[in-house]
Amino acid sequence: MSSVLSVVETKLAALPLPVELIMPDGQKVGSADAQIRLTIKDRATLAHLATGQVGVLGEDYVEGKFDISGSMRDLMRLAVAILPGSPIEAARVGRLTELIRRLVSVWRHSIDRDARQIQFHYDLSDDFYALWLDPRRVYSCAYFKTPDMSVAQAQEAKLDHICRKLRLQQGERFLDVGAGWGGLLLWAAEHYGVDATGITLSKNQHAHVNQLIQEKGLQGRVRMELLDYRKLDEAQPYDKIASVGMFEHVGRAQLEGYFSKLRRLLRPGGLIMNHGITAGGVDNAELGAGMGEFIEKYIFPGGELTHISQVLKSMTEGGLEDLDVENLRPHYARTLWAWSDALEACLPEARKTLPGDEGERSLRAYRMYLAGCAMGFEHGWIALHQVLAQPRSNGRSDELDHPADQAYPWRRDYIYS
Repeated sequence: MSSVLSVVETKLAALPLPVELIMPDGQKVGSADAQIRLTIKDRATLAHLATGQVGVLGEDYVEGKFDISGSMRDLMRLAVAILPGSPIEAARVGRLTELIRRLVSVWRHSIDRDARQIQFHYDLSDDFYALWLDPRRVYSCAYFKTPDMSVAQAQEAKLDHICRKLRLQQGERFLDVGAGWGGLLLWAAEHYGVDATGITLSKNQHAHVNQLIQEKGLQGRVRMELLDYRKLDEAQPYDKIASVGMFEHVGRAQLEGYFSKLRRLLRPGGLIMNHGITAGGVDNAELGAGMGEFIEKYIFPGGELTHISQVLKSMTEGGLEDLDVENLRPHYARTLWAWSDALEACLPEARKTLPGDEGERSLRAYRMYLAGCAMGFEHGWIALHQVLAQPRSNGRSDELDHPADQAYPWRRDYIYS
């Protein structure tokens, strides 16, 4: 262990900010005027520091093996500095490995298992999420049209950005796949006059949105169903479909089937907006240095990220044509830091919403998750893409003239003006 400590001391001296370690026996190592102090309770944590396994260090923190004094932003600077290399570098895998990955992905995403995995995350505590999300509880990347926007303003800008891309019109049938706490569903209904249907696998979200529908008097025009996307009725097609922060839960092996299902739910010439997190690397199945395992264990069991090139391939194989692709990666970094800062500012209140030892573990996990993801988006290890698509062309020659059965005008002015 003395050799491990020696390696750690060498690393501390090279860090971009002063750090101090307080050992189990009270010994102090590092800088006395540190910006970050780690109180070590289990010496095994030192080995993870020495090797830069930041995901494993996250697990150590959740399990109470060390405590932190200092800001999460500074802690993430420390994490980046000790990484042994890029967490998205991965060698190309052989056919057998790829087959195994595919089989595992299929196994992880049965209808029953997906419901349990979604409820594990989203049904943690509505009161907890309400502490650090905006008032609409929009739990996805915001859109900062100006640098001085608050996260609440940027979330409303994002909701409108999606509605404008979809060219929502009064009376259209609109489907929101994975509707969360209803932010987009209700915005589209109230501001664009659509007939809106949302689905979720979260019991908490289902109850919350149905209560809002009642309070706003939107019964008959807006509905929220507790339903898996695979069970959606294809008999009455929708004019427009949005899927926000949902397809990450589908699984890579299911993407072609997922997009094919959405295509079958859409009328000819209708539009789909798929908004979701994508991988920064082409070949890596998850972030390295233990970060992927941390997310799987504590935050999003069953979550799988795919590079945008593979997403577009799956969309094409599912019968869709991409029309507009926008990367919002910097917007998500800012969104996540806003969430992280908000949570850090209300830790005592957060503990009241997550009582007991298990609640403390969840709180520690979310502190790491929000700040760690903000770091990941800042460094381009993960990204966020909005892809606007339609069913593949029927071979018409007058599409640029915008015939009545085509929703897309083939010019971007309507999105950005």
